[in-house]
Amino acid sequence: MRLMNFLTDFADQAVVLPVVASVALVLALLGWWRAALVWLAVVGVTFGVILVLKLGFQACTPVFGPWALRSPSGHTAAAAVVAGGLAALLSRHQWAVWLVSVSAAAAIGMSRLELGLHSVPEVLIGATAGIAGAIILSRLAGPPPVQRKLPLLAIACALALLLHGLHLPAEAAIWRASVGALNFVPACRGETGPAAPR
Repeated sequence: MRLMNFLTDFADQAVVLPVVASVALVLALLGWWRAALVWLAVVGVTFGVILVLKLGFQACTPVFGPWALRSPSGHTAAAAVVAGGLAALLSRHQWAVWLVSVSAAAAIGMSRLELGLHSVPEVLIGATAGIAGAIILSRLAGPPPVQRKLPLLAIACALALLLHGLHLPAEAAIWRASVGALNFVPACRGETGPAAPR
């Protein structure tokens, strides 16, 4: 269990958001503006999709609850899009992007399942969103302006290790925002609201 907690903490928003910001900054400093903008846009859209799904599923528990859909895994999506996105920036090979994003989604997704924090459908939705984001990023970033190794991986890894173990209470905030949000939809009204996050 300790190993699963250690692993899953790498995909917490307290770690991921600074990594995303630092990678964008390095890309901009290197003059690869297109990649910096694509990186921020694709990662942002991926996170936005997961946020909307979390809000919708939690606000409409009577509809989605029976399918064990309460909160798609943001950790899984974040791991897949960030790791796969870094692979896309460092390598022009699609197979590398697929391999890294799928591996990251599998590792973090398994940790979320082992910890009992998500269901299989929730992990699969997060993985799909993150892997799709990584693939889209690889197609839109374009070639680097200079042919040299970018210090992206070293910076991202160092920052992830430095921030590992920090947590943002994002799930609790999303849960609070979702309570009663879709009560105007008759099918979403229920006797009880969504379960509070653990």
